[in-house]
Amino acid sequence: MYRPVIGITTSVESEGPDQITQQVLGHTYVEAVERAGGCPVIVPVVQEKETLDAVVALLDGLIITGGPGITDRLIGELPDDLPPVSPERDRTDKWIYEASRKKDVPILGICYGMQFINARFGGSIFADVQVQRDVDPHSPKRLEGMEIRHQLSVVDRSHLSGVIGAGNFEVNSYHIQAVDSLGEGLEANALSDDGLVEGFESKDGRILGVQFHPEKLPDTIWERVFDYLVTIARKT
Repeated sequence: MYRPVIGITTSVESEGPDQITQQVLGHTYVEAVERAGGCPVIVPVVQEKETLDAVVALLDGLIITGGPGITDRLIGELPDDLPPVSPERDRTDKWIYEASRKKDVPILGICYGMQFINARFGGSIFADVQVQRDVDPHSPKRLEGMEIRHQLSVVDRSHLSGVIGAGNFEVNSYHIQAVDSLGEGLEANALSDDGLVEGFESKDGRILGVQFHPEKLPDTIWERVFDYLVTIARKT
């Protein structure tokens, strides 16, 4: 069976301005796509938009991964324990996203990636949801590295419920930022117990965002998120 090509965005580490030392990608993203039957292709952070043309031509789907702090459509200021996204990654993410949207390939946004997509649709982002919404920590950074798990409710009759089922499910949590208002055309498909948007989707289901990290939940129902992306991509 054909393995659709799924692009996976990367982040960067730098020692100073214009001194990128390495690109960074958790291998769990690659493993999740491969298990789902896709062909993972790592999207490089580049200096020129045209450099990505050959990559975009290959893509049947795209994953925008977790990362640093979103700076677009932000409410409040980033806290000291969340560095802003680098200009290089921000620019590359926008290029690959816009090209993928033009090509109409399915897109999955994870954590930072979900917030990034929401901003593209005109939605807003809490800079520090724990402070701004007075909720318990959603990031291990705020609990001395302790793993955080919590329940979320998947909205009935959403595309996500067609993949996972409606009802309550456990997820992990690594975020400091969170969605404030959803962008036009996006609909919430999952909510945490404290009322935060934990997932959204476009009306046609070709864009999906999740606030948690399904790639770090192998052998659970959340692997189906990648199955869903690969299945749609195969039909593109």
